[in-house]
Amino acid sequence: MDLNKLKLAKMEIKVLGTGCAKCKALEKATNEAVAKTGVNATVIKVEDIVEIMQFGVMTTPALVVDGEIAVKGRVPSIDELSKILTK
Repeated sequence: MDLNKLKLAKMEIKVLGTGCAKCKALEKATNEAVAKTGVNATVIKVEDIVEIMQFGVMTTPALVVDGEIAVKGRVPSIDELSKILTK
């Protein structure tokens, strides 16, 4: 995908987690990756267990990018998150 088009498209990123340390770490790392890559994205923290379960996620934290589960059960590095956001 063309990076210029990627920057123009508004991406929706959801960080799923009930508020544990790993969930907070994923939210922080995701925000850093968004800033690093310059993608046009909204990062939403989802702590409601019912909404989390609607994604079929049983282990948190999890990352959902434009409705697709990208990561679950771990906190990836900022570099890995950057690759996920720009592919």
